Amino acid sequence: MPAQIVCRNLWLSYIYLGFFDKTGNVLGIEDADSVQLKIKDRLKNNILPSCLGLFDVICETRDNKQIIKVALASGSEKPYYIKKYGMSEKGCFIRIGSATEPMPVRMIEDAFARRTRNSITRIKSPRQDLSFEQLKIYYQEAGLTLGDKFTANLELLTEDGAYNYAAYLLADENGNSTQVAKYAGADRIHLLESKEYGYGCLVTTCKRILDRMETIENRTINRITSNKRINKNLWNTVALREAILNAILHNDYTTELVPKFEIFTDRIEITSAGHISAGEDREDFFAGYSNPRNKTLMRVFKDLDMVEYLGSGMPRILGAYPKESYTFASRFIRLTFPIDQEALDLENQVKAEGALVEIKEPAEEIGGLNSLFDAIKKSPGLKAKELSEILDRPIDTVDKQIRKLADKNLIERRGSKKTGGYWHVE
Repeated sequence: MPAQIVCRNLWLSYIYLGFFDKTGNVLGIEDADSVQLKIKDRLKNNILPSCLGLFDVICETRDNKQIIKVALASGSEKPYYIKKYGMSEKGCFIRIGSATEPMPVRMIEDAFARRTRNSITRIKSPRQDLSFEQLKIYYQEAGLTLGDKFTANLELLTEDGAYNYAAYLLADENGNSTQVAKYAGADRIHLLESKEYGYGCLVTTCKRILDRMETIENRTINRITSNKRINKNLWNTVALREAILNAILHNDYTTELVPKFEIFTDRIEITSAGHISAGEDREDFFAGYSNPRNKTLMRVFKDLDMVEYLGSGMPRILGAYPKESYTFASRFIRLTFPIDQEALDLENQVKAEGALVEIKEPAEEIGGLNSLFDAIKKSPGLKAKELSEILDRPIDTVDKQIRKLADKNLIERRGSKKTGGYWHVE
């Protein structure tokens, strides 16, 4: 099958299958879905240490023909080798120019000596009485099933069979919590609110923070004129989502530090633990080629369709904000997004005109009903308790507002009383 490597650097390679013939035409692949599954299966079952979370197999269309793109990220447990041959010259290979050569024994030994062992998959969980009911529900909602051996398949166990720190982060109960702080000004002097999200499955934590930021903080300002409707958000919605996911997924949890989200009157700051060295490492970071820090978490979030393929997030951020938005320090990375001044000006104009500042559709709903509807529309399936926590409202208030929206046939409840939630009506 014709294959061509079209991008290679320190951290990430793209391999295209079925790309060109000798004349440069796209050949395409018949039954691309089947080929995708075969590639995933071979990488999963024939490579050690496990490379799950370090690759993506993507079907693309070129000239109305299907080709396959394999994105391969560099891992921290080198050398990776073919399981059948072990850590030997037959099992380990290195790319030299356009050729693939067996890796010399000395190079294998040096790579193994430098292998990074301080990862969340190798650190033992501080608790071993873990349960994963929330994670199972998320997989079920994604159309997937976690079998009896899911802890091994998702690499949630250490080499001696104990739960590792990745399992701890994904468990129903843990001691990790992420802070969202809101200030009255452009400094940290007057704290308006500080809310903790966490003490449970990291997927739930991430969803709640995304809902808070997308529904409450990144409000949409609408102004209806005689000939058009103007919509402005305080921050770019795509870039903000990617930044939140990056902070949570790539945080260095081995430091026992967690991401932090701070909202000021003129900006939002997102801080995560980690370090990116100057020079080529930062060039790769901005190109989206940085080494995935927590490949187990990356794999889980990708299974749940919360993230796309490797290296896709950074271009979305840099499409809206410059590289200077990042601050690199010895132990943390901070991303700063300024508030869109045009959105603020529009909001002040609307308020001055005595008009309603709409958050989202439907236009006839205002205030609490409007933001509640928006939360359900953006994250269908949420329960009343979850909506109460996201919107920071008493559960009784949320229940009343839910009934009002249901009476207007704007939302409906689906599922059982225990596992069901609320969905907007199309």
